[in-house]
Amino acid sequence: MALQLKDRVLETANSPGTGTVTLLGASLGYQSFNTALTSGNTTYYTIADLGGNNWEVGIGTFTSPDQLTRDTILESSGGGTIVNFSSGTQNVFITYPAEKSVNLDASNNVSALGTISSGTWNATAITTTYGGTGLTSYTAGDLPYYTSGTALSKLAIGANGYILTSNGTAPTWAANTAATPDDAYFLSFMMG
Repeated sequence: MALQLKDRVLETANSPGTGTVTLLGASLGYQSFNTALTSGNTTYYTIADLGGNNWEVGIGTFTSPDQLTRDTILESSGGGTIVNFSSGTQNVFITYPAEKSVNLDASNNVSALGTISSGTWNATAITTTYGGTGLTSYTAGDLPYYTSGTALSKLAIGANGYILTSNGTAPTWAANTAATPDDAYFLSFMMG
């Protein structure tokens, strides 16, 4: 089930109560939900009395050819609860609700996004200032480390038998000098 949004989708309904909305066809100059959406997908919707007193904004699932379930209510004239459209005719249309929108504020910063749980990043590398690494690629075994600035540096994996040491400012790989037999005896004696 995917979220779908389309432009100029408007139909009418007749008193759906608090249940599934049966859509009655596209209004003049608009397209129908059935034309715009794939059955089984979700969309943002608004239902509003033609008189304007009762309204509801939410997330619904469209089922072809003319059914819209009201799955999640985001806002409504009923204080955020499902509205009982018990009489009259209602407009039903696809909308982009304020509760789900992403906008630039007066300082041209993006408003809070919440948690991004999946997807592929297709932009510049995120710097350390914003919790990223500033790096655009990795190789298996790379070790990231901080030196300065807004990007981490990386050290490629060392050769077999090398050990990780420091040169005073950054990690580096160095050949492992084998312990002498006396060193091995001393370590085993100390460890009991």
